[in-house]
Formats: sequence, C-alpha cells, structure tokens
Amino acid sequence: MGAEESTMIFQLRSARTIAEIDEALRQSATKHQFGVIAVHDLQQTMRNKGVDLATPCLVYEVCNPHKAKQVLESDGALSAALPCRISVYEAADGIHLATILPTALMKLFDSSALESVAREVEDVVVAMMRDAS
Repeated sequence: MGAEESTMIFQLRSARTIAEIDEALRQSATKHQFGVIAVHDLQQTMRNKGVDLATPCLVYEVCNPHKAKQVLESDGALSAALPCRISVYEAADGIHLATILPTALMKLFDSSALESVAREVEDVVVAMMRDAS
C-alpha cells in the first residue's frame, strides 16, 4: 500500500492483518538472512502495568549477525542502536509498519565508515517491510 519516508523514519500502510504481517515478516527475515530476535507486544506490556493502550502495537527486533558484528567491532557504543526495530501498529486508517532508518541512526554516531553497512541493512529492512505489507 502507501509508503512514506521522512529523514529518519520509513513507514508503510498495509491492508493485511497483523497476523498476516507477522507471518510474512518472519518469512522475509529468513529470506534475507535476518533473524527475528524478539517481538514486544506493547499493548500487552502496558496492560500488565495497568495502562490501557487501545490499539495493537508490536515491535520486532531484527538482526543480521554478520552486519551487527561489523558495526559492533567498529564502535561498541553503536550497540545502543542495535538491533533494528520494525513496528507494526494499528491506526485509524489501517495497519502500519515503521522503522527508524539505519542510515539516520549512524549519523547520530558520526560513523561515516559504516555508511555502506547501514545502507545495506536499511535496504534489507525496507524490503522486509515491503514484503510483509
């Protein structure tokens, strides 16, 4: 469906259900040699803390260990930006997927040496989101 890119965030809207997106995102991650490390159900987590979040929101942590190793060996502080995260959430106009672009994150760390790695990872994360949407 529709895609939108700002300087920091890439977003897509999908006609699929969250369950369909989940399955497609996991398949795409495997296809691209990424792993889904964790899925955070923010609606449930908040409910457990006594806060009612009206809409579903899942945050997927995804990673390619070879690319992560390159980043971590370059600068340990970059671990603060890992793993990549893809959010799947419900809004008034449907289900959306969003991610903070790795190239934008690398600019925060002034790591121009990792620009090509960030671009490679970003291309894959965006492809995974397109596959899933």
